[in-house]
Amino acid sequence: MAAIRVARGYTGRQKILKFAGCYHGHADSLLVRAGSGAATLGVPDSAGVPEALASLTAVAEFNDLDGVRRYFEAEGDRIAAVIVEPVVGNMGVIRPEVGFLEGLRALTAQWGAVLIFDEVMTGFRVAYGGVQTLVGVQPDLTVLGKVVGGGLPLAAFGGRRAAMEMLAPVGPVYQAGTLSGNPLAVAAGLQTLELLRESGTYDRLESLGQRLEEGVREGLAAANVSGCVNRMGSMWTVFFGPPHVRDAASAGRSDTGRFGQWFRGMLERGVYLPPSQFEAAFISLAHSNEDIEATVRAAREVLATIGR
Repeated sequence: MAAIRVARGYTGRQKILKFAGCYHGHADSLLVRAGSGAATLGVPDSAGVPEALASLTAVAEFNDLDGVRRYFEAEGDRIAAVIVEPVVGNMGVIRPEVGFLEGLRALTAQWGAVLIFDEVMTGFRVAYGGVQTLVGVQPDLTVLGKVVGGGLPLAAFGGRRAAMEMLAPVGPVYQAGTLSGNPLAVAAGLQTLELLRESGTYDRLESLGQRLEEGVREGLAAANVSGCVNRMGSMWTVFFGPPHVRDAASAGRSDTGRFGQWFRGMLERGVYLPPSQFEAAFISLAHSNEDIEATVRAAREVLATIGR
């Protein structure tokens, strides 16, 4: 919400462009074709969101650069910002296709719009510097949360000096919060970031993630269950039904009934997954090789049951 307010103040424009299935918090202008809980409940919009605000939010499909280009060609001088999860986690895990993020960077620069990466989920999870360091695309503003607070309530955003100097008291854009700079959350966040700096941290997470992905893929094939496994580092999702998921439309074709069987079967075997087809699952540094192998064994058993 604050990053978008800065973008609007910086550009003097009102409209924003987001992507179907991406969730960026529950601010009014962002609850338009959102992911996370809204996707789980099948509610495309929230009651209580004024039409006047919703009309300022344009929605494109993730991984559809041509669609974004058409929006800019139609009304590029009205678009203040493009906000995106660079790797989506709120309709299940979906990776950007080659050239998509680079294309967003080029289009926003061309039209003078602000590019916002919502790395609340991916920041310090997929890499120490987030997705942007892996793909080499630098947004104008970055939003962080979750990991940056070490499990306590904390969020942050930052970016280009010219945009950030719009914030009061330097500039005219107001931002405040009761828990801003909360010392307990800040201390937990700083300690977490120090631990993540240790050598081999992300190599270990990638190794665990790769083993889990391979095991679940093998289980799907052996049980003749249609679906796919999407993963980025320690983030992963099993989609039941479609062989490839790249956007909200393909994610929406998932077999949620079969996912329910998967969730309950895994829970019975001691593996507690997010209880929604459209939520990402995470591996943490607390997980051992033995934990991953136990999860793979459970997955194969459950998938064999589903496939009957």
